[in-house]
Amino acid sequence: MPKIGMEPIRRRALIDATIIAIGEHGALDVTMADIAGRAGVSAALAHHYFGGKDDLLFATMRHILAELGLEVRTAVHGLSGADRVRAVIQVNLSQGQFRPEIIAAWLAFYVEARRNAALGRLFRIYVRRLHSDLLSGLTHLPRAGAVRTARGIAALIDGLYLRRALGEGAADSMAAIDLVEDYLDTALARSARRA
Repeated sequence: MPKIGMEPIRRRALIDATIIAIGEHGALDVTMADIAGRAGVSAALAHHYFGGKDDLLFATMRHILAELGLEVRTAVHGLSGADRVRAVIQVNLSQGQFRPEIIAAWLAFYVEARRNAALGRLFRIYVRRLHSDLLSGLTHLPRAGAVRTARGIAALIDGLYLRRALGEGAADSMAAIDLVEDYLDTALARSARRA
């Protein structure tokens, strides 16, 4: 008989094990049995909680996105303008988010979102949320400039994750943040010249 109250603990252990397994092997190479073994549960229990690998990847990315969202809301609280945008950048590329296993999970998410409708919807939510978070600090710019700047920053963040997953790009979190903040400074200066 299952122990009462263990389900949330086991679900979290399976999500954590998924992140580690994807970090080591990639999403397509990892099996439910491997993930379950890392989490200390049976493959049958992993299937009971999540159904299949796609469902577990969905739950894993929801977890990562929920943590990211909470960190962003905390970081931007009380900030406005460029400080707010910098906080969004710093959270998205923080050491906690820019870890190799999280980056690998993001890469798997990008790839799987193209073929899996549920992951595709989750990806679109992430894109809209990031865009909205960035725009919230760019309201002092003309609308077209704010949208262009937010899209550029989002593209840089996603691109830095992709390059890092492939062993290229920024060496660490701080280098990635500096690169995106340089872009922000350039965009703000360009907008000020046009005003």
